[in-house]
Amino acid sequence: MIKVDISNVWGQLALPDLLAMEEEVADAHNTLTDGTGAGSDFLGWLNLPVREPSEEVIRIQKAAQKIRKNSDAFVVIGIGGSYLGPRAAIELLQGPNHNIGKGKGNPQIFFAGNGLSTRHWNELTRLLEDKDFSIAIISKSGTTTEPAIATRALRWMLERKYGTDGAKERIFAITDPCKGALRQMATEEGWETFVIPPNVGGRFSVLTAVGLLPLAVAGIDIVQVLNGAADAKEMYDLRAFENPAWQYAAVRNLLYRNGKSLELFESFEPGFKMFGGWWQQLFGESEGKDGKGIFPATAEFTADLHSLGQMIQQGQRNMFETMVRFDAPEQKYTIGSDWKNLDGLNYLEGKTLDFVDEKAFLGTVAAHVDGGVPVIIMDAGELNDRKVGELFYFLELCCGISAYILGVNPFNQPGVELYKRNMFQLLGKPGYEK
Repeated sequence: MIKVDISNVWGQLALPDLLAMEEEVADAHNTLTDGTGAGSDFLGWLNLPVREPSEEVIRIQKAAQKIRKNSDAFVVIGIGGSYLGPRAAIELLQGPNHNIGKGKGNPQIFFAGNGLSTRHWNELTRLLEDKDFSIAIISKSGTTTEPAIATRALRWMLERKYGTDGAKERIFAITDPCKGALRQMATEEGWETFVIPPNVGGRFSVLTAVGLLPLAVAGIDIVQVLNGAADAKEMYDLRAFENPAWQYAAVRNLLYRNGKSLELFESFEPGFKMFGGWWQQLFGESEGKDGKGIFPATAEFTADLHSLGQMIQQGQRNMFETMVRFDAPEQKYTIGSDWKNLDGLNYLEGKTLDFVDEKAFLGTVAAHVDGGVPVIIMDAGELNDRKVGELFYFLELCCGISAYILGVNPFNQPGVELYKRNMFQLLGKPGYEK
């Protein structure tokens, strides 16, 4: 079970304030699981965790085996929830440099369709030169601008390289089961398809084929991921403040009511950076509406202590931190000696790097709390495939509860469409002339 340590918030909050929220938190949890709140049409993610592989999961595993066998690279086309979840899990488990040295049997994983940068596109095409590759197109509609542009280009590259029939075997569509441009395209072209359930929104979709196919291609055990999520579904159904999900959701809302309008979500693991990006979308799109919401930001320590550290320590006191910790890995690195000791490090001779990391963590917490920044600590324990599934489900549950405490619909995102309307008008898209 993930442990939430809230002992470093009491300088800002009082225990009676938290206990007084019990009924409010219970109501939010019940509203979520009973499906009686706003956005209840999008609660399908609550029941995604399974212990035994479904027919869809077995098909995903077979497709992944095929891709791993015939491809040097696999390109995931999607934006927002269609790519953040799988990228978060892959980088957390395999590191940000996971693509180095990979090829057939263990393909490189690239992501496209999440921006409009020509430089990024040129880099991707260079990386794909002389490589056998396959693609997954992830979109409920198939008409979202960024992934649609990438789909056109990568499909053309595949057809030029392998011919129409050969390309067909290397294109996979993950989309709505019945409707939308991508569903129609996949049906007409004969691509293998997987389903995004209609009652699962993009930012809650990582435990569907959206996340599971890329993870399986990366060599991650998706059954273990789903089992970890199933563990979470059972463990965090507890209706009491012993539930870490209650603690996190309640404390972050109390801090918000006390003027803490920005949350920094952090880890001391560089591979956690994209997981922070997934969390950022999850909470940002779910809570940022009706003039409300905690602004979600992410940081990587200790690197960002040398950039954001000054702001955290002595800047505006409108923030709090949530630090995610994992057990140290089995393989240790021990600091050696240098007889000249010009760097002054001989006092650490024989110490392991994780020992130094732990002291840096403790020192950071103490400094920031002394500086007036409350710190929530999430101890996730051992990092493995199963834990990643637990983390995904735990944070999704926390988000749903927290949003209902805040009094907003966790499952819509009306503001996301506004920039698109302006862009379409400037581009001259039919129907957007005014």
